[in-house]
Amino acid sequence: MRTKTGPRADQPSVEALPVAWRKQAKTLRRYGGETPAVVLDRCADDLDATLQELDETTLSLVEAARESGYSADHLGRLVRDGKIPNAGRPGAPRIARNHLPRKATIDKSCLASRQPLREVSSRQIVESVIQRGIE
Repeated sequence: MRTKTGPRADQPSVEALPVAWRKQAKTLRRYGGETPAVVLDRCADDLDATLQELDETTLSLVEAARESGYSADHLGRLVRDGKIPNAGRPGAPRIARNHLPRKATIDKSCLASRQPLREVSSRQIVESVIQRGIE
């Protein structure tokens, strides 16, 4: 059974795939692989179009709240204040996905791999400052 892991360092993001595929297509053409190069170019074009369509998709405030991490009320205020364009109509606002703010999150897998912080007493801090001076 495979477990789901995060993206590997050597894997491009979904948004970077079309560029990576076009680069691979260029290499294939250089070595006579025209047919697979055409396939990669078409896949890159399709993915570009899909990503563009996804960015232009409009969401209700409730849907936008689910995706962004902000509350629907807060997003509604941002639309009313003109900080986010209203992709809907007055009284029924919608937000285009590409204008959606994203709440910062912490990747807990990174935190789990870190060593726990060492507890330092105030006495140790004072002794360190006396010995080394303030840097």
